[in-house]
Amino acid sequence: MKNNTINKKEIEKFSKIAEEWWNPEGKFKPLHKFNPIRISYIKENIIETFKLNYNKTPLKDIKILDIGCGGGLLSEPMCRLGAKVTGIDASDKNIKVAKLHSKKNNLQINYFCSSPEKFDAKQKFDVILNMEIVEHVEDVNFFLKSCSKLLKKNGIMFVATLNKTLKSYIFAIVGAEYILRWLPIGTHEWEKFLKPEELISILEKNDLKLDKVNGMNFNLIKNKWSVGDDKSVNYIAKFIKN
Repeated sequence: MKNNTINKKEIEKFSKIAEEWWNPEGKFKPLHKFNPIRISYIKENIIETFKLNYNKTPLKDIKILDIGCGGGLLSEPMCRLGAKVTGIDASDKNIKVAKLHSKKNNLQINYFCSSPEKFDAKQKFDVILNMEIVEHVEDVNFFLKSCSKLLKKNGIMFVATLNKTLKSYIFAIVGAEYILRWLPIGTHEWEKFLKPEELISILEKNDLKLDKVNGMNFNLIKNKWSVGDDKSVNYIAKFIKN
């Protein structure tokens, strides 16, 4: 049995560009564009599921684990919304960038260089974020099983990834990497993309029930992301632990 989900090649790829995390015009520019829609989707769904109040810090005291947190692009806004955030990433360089940036912004976030199967959590989390990470890991079944163990009963796991369709190959790889040069060539491997039904099936085996799945759609003309029904390229799924 594998006891490691770290894909060394993937880690090296992202470590090389770690300094770029917080540059909105740099290598992670597409992620900066994508971030507002992810933040609002996660926030709204946490509020709705846990019946929280809408205020300046609606996620107060919600314990969130951001897996594959990178430089902290999602960890920081979650912290600002009041959540108690822990971020883990298998790249030491990413964690150093994240720690430095959160310190500079006076944000209390716990960052660790780890993968979920090696992470020694003192307690389980209310929410786990798996955003744009499953398509970069070594063994997706073992990875998601390890994540599930870190989630509380009735907790939420969000998974955002790319569908395995011809359209996703054309848009996410040919379009985004080769034509528009939004992403460095080689960022994605189409073989690692997951169809929603594959993801659902893996997580059901690990006591996670699908609550909803939505498409994340980019409008080239408006240069804007939105949540919709088209799941053929990017999609986000929300699961609740039984």
